[in-house]
Amino acid sequence: MAGQLTPDTTTPAASPLTAERRPARTPAPLLVRAGLVLLKRAALLAALLALVFVTVELLPGDAAKATSERGETAADLAARRELLGLDRPVLERFWDWMTGLPTGDLGTSARGEKVTDLVSGAFPNTLLLGGIALLLTAVLSLTLGCWAALRPGSRLDRAVSGTATAVLALPEFVLAVALVLVLSLWTGWLPAVTLTDAGGSPASWDMLVLPVLALTVPQVGWNTRIVRAALADEARAPHVETAVLDGLPPRRILTHHVLPGALPAIAAGLATSTGMLLGGAVAVETIFNYPGIGSVLASAVTDRDSPVIAGVTALTGAVITGMLLLADLVRYLLTGGRR
Repeated sequence: MAGQLTPDTTTPAASPLTAERRPARTPAPLLVRAGLVLLKRAALLAALLALVFVTVELLPGDAAKATSERGETAADLAARRELLGLDRPVLERFWDWMTGLPTGDLGTSARGEKVTDLVSGAFPNTLLLGGIALLLTAVLSLTLGCWAALRPGSRLDRAVSGTATAVLALPEFVLAVALVLVLSLWTGWLPAVTLTDAGGSPASWDMLVLPVLALTVPQVGWNTRIVRAALADEARAPHVETAVLDGLPPRRILTHHVLPGALPAIAAGLATSTGMLLGGAVAVETIFNYPGIGSVLASAVTDRDSPVIAGVTALTGAVITGMLLLADLVRYLLTGGRR
């Protein structure tokens, strides 16, 4: 650690009087900032949902044709289009769908099912998968990043950084196929597909292992690099250099002086990983036949079903927005709103 934290005697230490003059934090600015950020992200999500409707409209075919039965006539298709509202302008249909969103009404699918019912059984399974992957990502990336930071410039540091870059470049579906080949087909250690119980959840815990690994490994690479870079930046702070001059042990410097200042950047990286995990879950769930939102979304795209696709997008966007707001809160509390 000492090689990383070179003392700089030209930088004065922070004055206690300066800290005393710093105004006390009040909850009002935090609430105002959170409200403004929430409004901006809500507007961005609304624009994304409008783009979903327009994009589905531009795809070949429509929901009436995709869900039609064999032998239906042109008159039958026309009646189905009218029933589904496909004869109306796309922006009008989008507005009707958006007016029901504040009440929790996600509309009706092209097959006549409530979108809320479709996603209510699948989305918790995806959240379970993503939640376990996010927890493992946080623990492993913090451990590896801190371990490398204790030995800056060493072979261990270079190995951790190089390995993190390599696994970061692996797409989830490629890693999923490799895991199935090695841990299921060759060794038979773990099941290659997910079976469900009567409640629609995975029948046993070992069916979660491969999907979780496929999601976790790339995100560990991404977040390990973020942790390592954040620790290196914070290690150049004047108070850390003062701790080095005082002769404190490297581990204490890391845990008490470097890591607290690096937490805002680390929290932001983990919040960003939430979106990556939910996005990667679509491909991973398809490969492992996992009963999550990925299968619902894949069927909806096949059916050209705008309300279902928009409903999945809205729920996913809400989760990501919540995680980003949590990361903003961590950053604000740890920095006092100065950054």
